[in-house]
Amino acid sequence: MLFLVTGAAGFIGSHLCERLLYDGHEVIGVDSFLDHYPRKVKENNVLNIIHNPNLQFVDGDLCDLSLSELLSGVDGVFHQAAIAGVRSSWGTLFDRYIKNNVLATQLLLEACMELDIKKFVYASSSSVYGDAQALPVTEQTPTAPISPYGVTKLAGEHLAHLYYKNYGLPVVSLRYFTIYGPRQRPDMGFHKFIYKTLKGEEIEIYGDGEQTRDFTYIDSAVEANISAFFNGIGGGVYNIGGGSRVRLIEAIGIIEDITGKKAKLKFVERQKGDAKHTFSDVSKAKKDFEYSPQLSLREGLERHCEWLEKNIELYDF
Repeated sequence: MLFLVTGAAGFIGSHLCERLLYDGHEVIGVDSFLDHYPRKVKENNVLNIIHNPNLQFVDGDLCDLSLSELLSGVDGVFHQAAIAGVRSSWGTLFDRYIKNNVLATQLLLEACMELDIKKFVYASSSSVYGDAQALPVTEQTPTAPISPYGVTKLAGEHLAHLYYKNYGLPVVSLRYFTIYGPRQRPDMGFHKFIYKTLKGEEIEIYGDGEQTRDFTYIDSAVEANISAFFNGIGGGVYNIGGGSRVRLIEAIGIIEDITGKKAKLKFVERQKGDAKHTFSDVSKAKKDFEYSPQLSLREGLERHCEWLEKNIELYDF
């Protein structure tokens, strides 16, 4: 089969491309290499696949490319491309979030609506829930994002649903809960915690460290995408979590134990837009496409720490 993967040089996109190629599929990977973090990091993400004969890599912006040409013969779309990050979505950069998270999504949906696309898998976020009043959250939990980023991801979901209802485009939206593992974006928590612990640098903790997260290892997110393509129900929305709720300060303790180094913590004011707690009910994904995260947080962090220690110089910027 032939798949289009957007955000193909990003954290999740690059892992997804690897898996699809490993499974014998052909992949068109698109990435615009936005300057959200250094290009060399993304180039390293695709180092092992860039010369694969079954990969066609396109360096370009979805808002500028000829999407009809790009989608010619494509069986399925994995739309991972977006500007991520809750904190940076405030203020003057919001127009970039609108362009890359909302407009690009609409243009891609529009280009797909009259093609024989078997499934359009949209990467959403747990940020759409905001500070949910009851945990764990189900897909029926009211959406009430508390960051501009969360608003754009929810807008993408709504657009996807509109194209499903009006044109029959078989879309599936996956709400990711804090994906981590090798190649995690350098602005994300676990990357910063591991990197700074290994370097002996100070780690800023927003709030008291008692906030909890549902951490999801990257392999589970990749498996969820593929399973959702083959077995997800058109128009469906699914939580993709790791199956456990862990305090941030507890996770840092695990990192200290794995690395054998003491983290230097500095507690600062809680940031606007950060949810206090996240915890997912993944029973719907389990029922519809047998989603079942297998790796414990410690096992996942061991793999993350091992990889980052070997590649730490890449992130010295």
